[in-house]
Amino acid sequence: MAVDLHSLELKLVRKADGIELDLLPLQGLWTTEQYLGLTDQTNQLIEFTDGTIEVLLMPTRKHQGILALLYELFVAFIRPRGGKVLFAPLRVQIATHRYREPDLVVLLDEHDPRNQEAFWLGADLVVEIVSPDNPERDTVEKRADYAMAAIAEYWIVNPLDETVTVLTLDGDHYAQHGLFERGAVASSALLDGFEIRVGAVFEVT
Repeated sequence: MAVDLHSLELKLVRKADGIELDLLPLQGLWTTEQYLGLTDQTNQLIEFTDGTIEVLLMPTRKHQGILALLYELFVAFIRPRGGKVLFAPLRVQIATHRYREPDLVVLLDEHDPRNQEAFWLGADLVVEIVSPDNPERDTVEKRADYAMAAIAEYWIVNPLDETVTVLTLDGDHYAQHGLFERGAVASSALLDGFEIRVGAVFEVT
């Protein structure tokens, strides 16, 4: 990849069978405009924090199977109530120079002004499926980010220990609504009556 810092021109350099991304020389120097321009040109999941971009691993079949199930369950509950559910890749602005791409994003009202075309300006609920390469990204870093963005509820679906953690916003940080294991039913504090059988989530193949 070559980036012209003056014209903001972004060029993806294809090499062999893939795209070679040499991010190290520019880490800390990326602008929001460059990040948005880059992600406009690829479906690769890329997140942005204060001048630094992070290219996330391509999701596995298991990850996508879990995501598909969760999407179906959330849509079945949210859509009849006038809400909106989408899935990655979709940029969500956390702060002025910080963007995440949650696995699943929910707005209780599809006409919410945060529902923008290029990227959402927040959400009411987000879901992340923990990635094995860096679990702390989802369990620690994004927990802080989503709390900072005042997202009311955060679900952490962890295939590594087969748990679902539901966090609810308490002031400027999250409190644990529940840590649900196999055999339990995960519930939402925000969505009255919404429940998911944890075992079904991790039985996806």
